[in-house]
Amino acid sequence: MDKKEEEKLHIGWQEWVSLPGLKIPAIKAKIDTGAKTSSLHAFNTRPVVKNKRDYVKFYVHPIQRNNTLSIPCCCPIFDIRNVMSSNGQVEERYVIKSLLNLGTAKWEIEITLSDRDPLRFRMLLGREALSSNVVIDPSKTVRLKKYSKNEIFNLYY
Repeated sequence: MDKKEEEKLHIGWQEWVSLPGLKIPAIKAKIDTGAKTSSLHAFNTRPVVKNKRDYVKFYVHPIQRNNTLSIPCCCPIFDIRNVMSSNGQVEERYVIKSLLNLGTAKWEIEITLSDRDPLRFRMLLGREALSSNVVIDPSKTVRLKKYSKNEIFNLYY
């Protein structure tokens, strides 16, 4: 059963989120109800084996229009799926699970890894990640937590 609307988080069409398990304290995400699964910008993605378990190693550029800051990540592979990208091409993508912090709320989500470098947002939050937890106001931008450019850089440096 869904939460009552007044108990849900009210968000805009883009929000700052954090992924603490990936050591990403802030990344601007586009809220995309047209996407089933969430997606994170990842590059130099490759499978590795750690402790006899399959992991995926990758790097993230968490700040929009900035390719100098790279966050190294390594996560267990949850799944590998075929996903239709925004240009209509089907891509095979690694899927990981991560804790998502959105405002004061936290929950685990599935995230596909994709090279989103040419796209404006480094992360998309799809409808599966948002379903019963939020109400989206598409006329609003960043309702929960706002950062200045300096504050964002100070989180990473």
